[in-house]
Formats: sequence, C-alpha cells, structure tokens
Amino acid sequence: MIFKLNIEETLRKLLQQEDTDGDKKITIEDKGPRAFKIISKKGEDYIVKGTYQLSNLLQELVISKNEGNIVAEIPLTKIDEQPVNRISRMIRDYYWNGLTRRIDEFGVGNLIADTKNESLTAERLPIYIPFHDELALNYYKKLETKLPIQACRLPEDISPQYVKSLNNKPGILSLKLEENQGVIKGVPFVVPGGRFNEMYGWDSYFESVGLLLDGKVDLAKAMADNFQYEIEHYGKILNANRSYYLTRTQPPFYSSLIREVFEVTKDKEWLKSHLETAIKEYETVWMVDGKRLTENGLNRYLAEGIGITPEVEEGHYDAILKPFADDANSTIEEYINMYQNNEIENDFLDTYFLHDRTVRESGHDTSYRIEGNCADLNLVELNVLLYKYELDFAELIKNEFENSFEGNSKVYTSEFWLEKANSRKQLINDFCWNDETGLYVDYNHVTKSKSTFVSATTFAPLWGNVASKEQAKTLVKNALPLLKEKGGIAGSTKESRGEITESRPHRQWDYPNGWAPHQMMIWKGLINYGFVEELQELIYRWLYMITRNAVDYNGTIPEKYDVVEATHKVFAEYGNVGTDFEYISQEGFGWMNASYQYGLSLLENEYIEKLNQLVEPDIIF
Repeated sequence: MIFKLNIEETLRKLLQQEDTDGDKKITIEDKGPRAFKIISKKGEDYIVKGTYQLSNLLQELVISKNEGNIVAEIPLTKIDEQPVNRISRMIRDYYWNGLTRRIDEFGVGNLIADTKNESLTAERLPIYIPFHDELALNYYKKLETKLPIQACRLPEDISPQYVKSLNNKPGILSLKLEENQGVIKGVPFVVPGGRFNEMYGWDSYFESVGLLLDGKVDLAKAMADNFQYEIEHYGKILNANRSYYLTRTQPPFYSSLIREVFEVTKDKEWLKSHLETAIKEYETVWMVDGKRLTENGLNRYLAEGIGITPEVEEGHYDAILKPFADDANSTIEEYINMYQNNEIENDFLDTYFLHDRTVRESGHDTSYRIEGNCADLNLVELNVLLYKYELDFAELIKNEFENSFEGNSKVYTSEFWLEKANSRKQLINDFCWNDETGLYVDYNHVTKSKSTFVSATTFAPLWGNVASKEQAKTLVKNALPLLKEKGGIAGSTKESRGEITESRPHRQWDYPNGWAPHQMMIWKGLINYGFVEELQELIYRWLYMITRNAVDYNGTIPEKYDVVEATHKVFAEYGNVGTDFEYISQEGFGWMNASYQYGLSLLENEYIEKLNQLVEPDIIF
C-alpha cells in the first residue's frame, strides 16, 4: 500500500491532532488520539495507529519535503518499519550525511556558528591556517570576498600564550584541502553533532567504526587523512579543530583507525604514509619526558593551555570562582577579567585549570574520577591505548613491511615495538592492577597510590589485550555486577561518584550515565577474551535502550543516556546533545550512531528479533 499525500496539509493536520505539547515531534508525552487517517493512492482509508507509527509518518513527510516535494509518496512499509531496521537505515542513509562537514567554499557556511556559547561566534569567522600550508592560505584569502570569513595565518611556533591570546577571537582551524584538476575541495569529516560542530579526536575514531560498517570507507579514510594533517601542521591530533583546542590532544586511537581502514582498502602506500605519521605522534606527543610521559614509564594527559577554558557554558566555573571574587570584593566577571589578564596571581586556580584542561584532553569531561588531579594520574585507558599503538606498529611492520620500516629518519623493526609493548604491559599490571579488588584502576604518580574510584574504564585492558586470561576472568566477575545497569555499563559506580549536592553537582561521565565509547570498547574486550554470553547481554541492554527511546521519542538518538533508568532524559552539566530538533533528527549523534551499527553487527539474530519486539532486557537475562 502506497500513500500519496499533500505534505503541508498532512503535516498541519497531523501535528494539530497529535502534537499536543507543541514541540513539533510526536512522542509518548503527547496526549492525542494516536490514530490518524490517511488515504492510499487507490483511495483506501488507512488508520495510522500508535506513537511510533505516527512519528514515522511525520518523519517521512519531512524527508520528502526536504527533497523539494509538494506531494509525498510514502509506502506503508516505511510507516510500519521494524524499529531496529529503521534506526539502522536512518543512521546509514541520513544521519552520517547530516554530520558530514568540509572546510571549503561549499561547506564552511555550516561551521560559522560555534554553538557552545554565543561569545564564540564572530561576524566574520576566523579560519586559522598553519604556517606552512600555502595552498590553504591562498584558497581562504580568495574566499574572503565571497564568504563572511577571515583567513589568519598561524605563527610557526604556537605557544600556550599565543593560544590564550586568541580567546577573544576564536575560530576554526583549517583541515586538509585537496586539489584535483584545478578544483580545490576540503577533505570531509564527521562531527559529533549539535553543539559539537567540528572534528573531534576520539569521537572521530568511534564514528569511523560505524562508517566502515556502513560501507563509507572513503569517509573513514578522510578522517584519518585529517588526523594526519593535524599532526603534521598542529603537532598533535587535536581535541577538536577550533583555535582554543590548539594546546590539547585527545585519547589516541590513530593506529586503530589506520589499521581498520587499511583492512578494507589494502592501500599500502597510504598505510606507509600514515604509519610514519602515527609513529611521529607517538614519539613527539606522548613520549616526551616530563610532559605526557611520567617518571615511572607510564603516560598521563597534560593539556598545556593557560587560564580559563573559553568553550564552557557561561557560569560553568562560578562555584570555584565565587569565593575568590568575594575575597577581592569583585563580581565573578570582574575577577575572571583580572585573572585572565594577569592582574592577579592565584596559584590554586592555576593548578585547578591545569587539571581542568587536562580532564578535557582525556575526553572524560567531566568526572569525579579525575577532577582536581587529572594531570597527576596514569589513567589506565590511556596506557592501554598506547600499548595498542606499540602492538599495532609491531604487527604492521612485521606483516606489511617485511619487518623493516623506515620513517622519521629511523629504521624500525617489529621487535623494537614488541619490547616497548611488553614493557608497558608489565607497568600497567604493576601500577594499575589492584589484586585485592580484582579491578584495573588509575595510578597517581605524584602520591604513588592507586585510585579506589571504580569506572567503566576498568575494562579497557580487555580491549587492548593487556590482561591475562585469569585477570580477565576475575575482572569480568568483579566489575560487571558493580557497573551493569538496565541500559548497559554506567560510567562509574554510585559509591565512587559520591553524594550529589548543590555544591557538588552531577558530572556527566559518572553514574548514572553511560557512554557509547565505553560500551564499544567493552564489547570488543569481551570478544577478545571469549565472554560470549556477557557480550550479547550488554549489547542487547544498550541497543534496547536506544531503540526504546527512539520509538517513544520521535527517533531521538542523543549523546548519552542515563543507563540506570534507560532514558535519554539526562540531568547533568551541558544537558543532552541530540535531543533538540523539530520534526526529525537530521544527525542522531556521532558515536551513538556508530555504537548502534557496531552492536547490531555483533548481536545474534534471536536477540535482534526480540529487540524489534521491544522485549525488556530483564525479561531475557
């Protein structure tokens, strides 16, 4: 059955009847009759019943409208589509496209607005261009006459003081341009979505897992090419490509990304180029003594910016700043201006903001696990990621380059990297394995003590194959009961998070919230060690939560979930990106989309059938 519907008329009637709260969505919170009559091409009446089917009709009308149609032809199969099939199809066919950006004449308009807070958006968007990229400088200079942009060349040496000087004129950082037969185009990238409208570090890896599963290898490859550009021109994979992120990197997944792209393309020249860059990143970003390498041989995050981070929402630091402002008989705003302009010294705030920026470099902004001491911690997941780098380098050099790889004016062998990997594995187990609790934890290299905070990152050594079989068995036995909730794995235990009060608010990476990158890494870790039943249960719980919320809330796929209540209604700092849209989600959220596609690729058919029927996890497991 196919329905031929006048889009505007049908939308008006549908929303008037069913969207009783006026938010331009049809959800379970609306109080309409949940039954709407439409007529088929053959003149047959059909009643669309139920919130899910009505919201599908709404979405299909808007998709057709966005394609420029006045009349929509909608088959019944789209209205009654099985929820799992629909969510996966929307991700594959719509959301990735909605999240794709380019920094060129045709794409830069989508990047002008920096929606983190109003003060970050200029009338003319500064595009900051690396000192040695002449192609980009000339290209953007010419675009100044066509677009509200300003081409700005960065100095050859970018200091923290210089980056701080850009706080009042923030802009986008250029990424890779390619010239083909005289036509210059920006190499595309995928943004997380919503207020995160730029290319992020670790988000890009997880997004690429989804892109590869959805057959979009060129886009995943483009992400790696932009990583390479960032390392060559900015000295690191950036937290994201805005000017205020120049002193911050993010969790290192570059070696994983290039391996997974290479497995599809088999392009050895491309691999050679990227392997050399990845080794350069490893040596110059991570393995510099006294910076991100600590005296015990393990690594830490260390963001090198100065002062208050400009990208946070207004008022974010008020609780920290108010006592100092009161002592100085000033308003918070006045105190910020004095502090930022070096008119007053405050050692406490200097240390606080060093750790605060470092929290943001870790990707886990924010969490009580790392608040106030992040730069002092050998985080277990960071060291697992670098172990994976060393192992990836060893295996690629052995398998693809006949055990001899020349790069960065050196010759590397597989044995060289295996020795480093084995040494790091021993250090991780010495410093981060707690024999008493049977958990992996973080290590404070300043106080020489192991953390007691229980986080989802305790599973990271399974992802990286760091744990022995016995440790893996102990870890799964001990950690799963502590962290497993209705919707998957929580960011931390409630006990570790501690009491929440007005002066000690929720932190979004802690209990009760759960995050896509944690789930995806945990699933891979369970695969590595053969925990099949646990794997299927955790995937089902996560996908059930996403599916249930999408069915009930007009296709919503947000940044994060409360996994205890299995809902997208999250009450923590920054709210929940991906929930603020009208009619239809154009994007979902980057790594959440990827987690859905990755989970589906691993879930057994019997569970997919139950997922389509929305069978509650606790009935099955």
